[in-house]
Amino acid sequence: MIKEKDGLGEMDIPEEVYYGIQSERAKRNFDISGHSIDEFPDFLRAIAEIKKAAALTNYTIGKLDQKIAAAICQAADEIIEGKMEGMFRIDVFQGGGSTSTNMNVNEVLAKRANEILTGHKGYDAVHPNTHVNRGQSTNDVIPTAISITCYRYAKILKNVLLELEKDLKNKADELKEVVKASRTCLQDAVPITLGQEFSGYQSFISRHIALLDKLMFSEPLKLPLGGTAAGTGLGVFDGYMEEVYIQLEKVTGITVMQKENLFDGLQQGDEYLRISGYLKSLATGLGKIATDLRMLSSGPRCGFQELYLPAVQPGSSIMPGKVNPVIPELVNQVCYQVCGDDIAITMAVEGGELDLNVWEPVIIKNLTEEFKLLTGGIRQFTRLCIAGIRANKEKCLEYAENTLANATVASALLGYPEGTIIAQKAVAEEKTIREVVREKKIMQDGDVDKLLDPLMLTDWRKSSKVISK
Repeated sequence: MIKEKDGLGEMDIPEEVYYGIQSERAKRNFDISGHSIDEFPDFLRAIAEIKKAAALTNYTIGKLDQKIAAAICQAADEIIEGKMEGMFRIDVFQGGGSTSTNMNVNEVLAKRANEILTGHKGYDAVHPNTHVNRGQSTNDVIPTAISITCYRYAKILKNVLLELEKDLKNKADELKEVVKASRTCLQDAVPITLGQEFSGYQSFISRHIALLDKLMFSEPLKLPLGGTAAGTGLGVFDGYMEEVYIQLEKVTGITVMQKENLFDGLQQGDEYLRISGYLKSLATGLGKIATDLRMLSSGPRCGFQELYLPAVQPGSSIMPGKVNPVIPELVNQVCYQVCGDDIAITMAVEGGELDLNVWEPVIIKNLTEEFKLLTGGIRQFTRLCIAGIRANKEKCLEYAENTLANATVASALLGYPEGTIIAQKAVAEEKTIREVVREKKIMQDGDVDKLLDPLMLTDWRKSSKVISK
C-alpha cells in the first residue's frame, strides 16, 4: 500500500493500481449497483481521446512540456486500446456530475505517464489536474465523450439495420405472391400478400435508417469542449479553443466542431433525449414486427399457422416437441427495456438545473444500454429469425379465400347493404364469399372468378380496373 493525500485527508491505495485517492473515495462512496465504469470501454475510450487531444493542443500552443504531453498521449493510447482494464472500478451511478469518472481517468493517465517518464507511479512529474486535465473540466469533457460514444454506437447500429433492411426486402420479394387474409382489429380483413406485409416492415427500417442519418451523420458532431466549468471557457489558454477541435478530429477520426453556444451545451440534454427518442421509436416498431411474427407463426396446429419461423431451441421442459418463437420474444423484451431506459433519460434531462446537467452518469448508462440492446437484438433477429422465415402457402391461401371481407367487392358493385347480406349468408352457411355470390347468380361465373381472385384483390391497379368494368 502507498499513502495518498487530498483535501479531505489521507488514504491507503494499492501500490499496483494506477488510479488514486479520488478514484478510491468514489469507489467506496458509490458502491451500489455492481456495475462499474470499466464496463463502458467505449465511453472510456472517448474520454481518453479527449485527454490526448487536450495534451496535444496544450503542447502545440506552448503550455505543456513536450515529454509530458508525449507521455500522456502514450498512456491515453493504452486506455484507448483497452490495456487499462480494471483501473476504472467506480460505480456507474455516482454523484457529482461524473467528476469521479473524469478524475479516475486523470489519475490513471497521470500515474502511467509518470511511470513512462520516471519508471515509477506517482505524481511528481505528471499531475492529474495540473497536466492531464489542463484546459478542461468534467463539465465539458463528459458531454463531449457522451456525444462521441453515441456517434460510434450509431455507426454500428446503422450497419445492422442495413442488414435487416436487406433481408426484409429479400423476404418481401420471395413472398410477393403468397396471398393471405389481412387482419384489422384482429378480425378478418381483405386479401393481402405476405410480401406486402414484409414490404411494410422493410419500409419502417428504411425510414429509420434515413432518420438515423439525419440525426447523427448529416453535419459535423457539435461539442461543448472548451466550455470548461460553466461555458465561459475559464482555464483555457490562448489558442486552445481553435486547436483542440483540430486535434480531436485527428485523434477520433470524426468530423467535429464547437457548439454555437457553450452555455447551452452544458445546461441542456435535449440532444441525448432526441437520440433516446429515436431509439425508442425504432424499438417500438421492431417490437410490433416481432409480435406480428409470433402471431403469424402461432400453432403449429391451433394458431394462425401462416409462417414457419426457424427453430433455434426446444421450447418446453414438459411438453415434448414444443418450439417457441424465442428470437421475436427476445426483441420484444429489448423493446420494453429500451422504453424504460428512455424514461430514465427523460427524467435526467428534465432534471437539469441552472448551468449544468449533473445527471449524465444515468444518461450514458441508459444510452449505452439502448444502443447495445438494439444492436445485439437486431443482429440476432436478422440472422436467427428473418433470414429463415418460410410461408405456409396452403394455409395462407385458405384464409384468403375464406375471409368475409371479400364481400367488399360485392359492396363496391352492388352497394353496401347487398354486400352485408352476402357476408351474413356466408357466415350462416359456412361458405366462402365466392360460393355465395355464385349461388345467388348476381354475376356471371367468369366474372366471379375474376372479381374474387384473392391475389388480384391485393393490387388496386388491377382490382380497380376490373371493378370499374
